[in-house]
Amino acid sequence: MNITNLYKIFLGCTSVTTDTRNCPQGSLFFALKGSNFNGNQFAAKALEAGSLYAVIDEQEYNDPTNPHLILVNNCLKTLQQLASYHREQMGTKVIGITGTNGKTTTKELIATILKEAHSVLYTQGNLNNAIGVPLTLLRITAYHDLAVIEMGASHPGDIKELVDIADPDYGIITNVGKAHLQGFGSFEGVIKTKGELYDYLRKKGDSTIFINHDNPYLMKILGNLNPIYYGKEDELYVNGKIIDCSPFLTFMWKAGKEGEEHIVHTRLIGDYNFDNALAAVTIGRFFGVDPHRIDIALEAYTPDNSRSQMKETEHNELIIDAYNANPTSMNASLNNFKQMKFPHKMAILGDMKELGETSVEEHQRIVDQLCECNWDRIILVGDEFAKTDIPAEKDHFERYQTVDEVINILKKENVQNATILIKGSNSMHLNKVVDVL
Repeated sequence: MNITNLYKIFLGCTSVTTDTRNCPQGSLFFALKGSNFNGNQFAAKALEAGSLYAVIDEQEYNDPTNPHLILVNNCLKTLQQLASYHREQMGTKVIGITGTNGKTTTKELIATILKEAHSVLYTQGNLNNAIGVPLTLLRITAYHDLAVIEMGASHPGDIKELVDIADPDYGIITNVGKAHLQGFGSFEGVIKTKGELYDYLRKKGDSTIFINHDNPYLMKILGNLNPIYYGKEDELYVNGKIIDCSPFLTFMWKAGKEGEEHIVHTRLIGDYNFDNALAAVTIGRFFGVDPHRIDIALEAYTPDNSRSQMKETEHNELIIDAYNANPTSMNASLNNFKQMKFPHKMAILGDMKELGETSVEEHQRIVDQLCECNWDRIILVGDEFAKTDIPAEKDHFERYQTVDEVINILKKENVQNATILIKGSNSMHLNKVVDVL
């Protein structure tokens, strides 16, 4: 079946799904495959559950007498082609966003601000890969005039694949840092892959990027793109400075050198969120959002999903940043926590994943950094932290293999009156300690 005929079928469906546990009535089911599953096996179940059509790519699961089964060569590629075709038909302006750290928070902030003046579709959660991006694009309707599409990467070529699908008109790379080094091979590989967004917009022509003027790595790969600058220098399109960060970020921003100064009191933890907030202000201003509505939107935003989230429990104050971790974000979180003025500090840190051959070295850097921090207690979790060297006199360090071991210890101790930083890669499941603190 060609894409135009499939598109007609799509338009007659209520939604798109790839999960037989969620097949709304009238939906279009795509039988995707993974290392441990084959969606083709569940196509019939999807139809029974409510899907109007099921797209499959294996002949043995096809029934020529059933018009609700659609056989294609490759379900994932077909899903991507359908999404790209739909994006083209709708004509909604697309803002593509990627980066090593902060892209999800920045995406949320951008969408929060743009909704003050526009009808905005944006990536939900972290649906930012080869499946998530097309699923997001297929949610665009005639109601939306802007779409904010987050794009993640763990290997060279990932961003190129996603921009080819999403065809962004505007782009922003939040930053580049040390993450997924096992897949990228090196920090230079990270820069090159994130730069594939710039490469696409450069080739497309007549495109605009929003760029942090203070970031030398991004400025180096800018090339001949049309830039809208933000940063700390007065003359930039949007500029600003941090006023306070104890614990929530308060910052000033203004448009150009002579612009009105705006003071924004956010619910964001960490000075590293300043760049994310300033990027969102820049894009909001570019798309005509009233400056005071920008301030209101930022102050109303509350982070969740274990991303720079402050939580007050009955006994302690928690800073939960356990959704992801890499050397760059870990360093920033520790520096920020070090600056906070709290009498009793404690850190629970989990392994940083996908660092390849540099893993031991990068974890040792973090331990060395922790040795300079005068905190009451430091708990390290995971195999990689277990390989690091800790000076014998640092008896406030503890090491455990799993988060369950930590939970058992904390249950017995009843920790109280502490401010506790919780950070690690999502697969370490450090968010589980929250309930015992």
